[in-house]
Amino acid sequence: MASHIAYSFLLVLFVTSGVVIATKRNEEFIIENNCEFKMDLSCVSEVFDSIFKTGSVTNKCCGELLVLGKKCHHALVKRTLENHIFKSFDRKKIMHKSITTWSKCHELSRSPSASA
Repeated sequence: MASHIAYSFLLVLFVTSGVVIATKRNEEFIIENNCEFKMDLSCVSEVFDSIFKTGSVTNKCCGELLVLGKKCHHALVKRTLENHIFKSFDRKKIMHKSITTWSKCHELSRSPSASA
């Protein structure tokens, strides 16, 4: 139960502004492009898990990630990594997983079965 509460807290930190320490430029981009509100919370959770833990992203959430856009996705991951809670994470590994998650969703959207 405690781990669920901690996970929920981290998820809220991932999607809320002001709580996470970020560079002004990155934060301005997130705010100006309304990045935090383009995906529903369940999809944010799936994408977060696929990057910061293990897991996969459903077709529905891949679609939402693509609507969010690559720049918003990158900015949100970067902001999360700037939070002191995530300082111990391997930044290169997380960025690689972020790019891999994006690429898988992008490829899925281009597959013939995605348009059917």
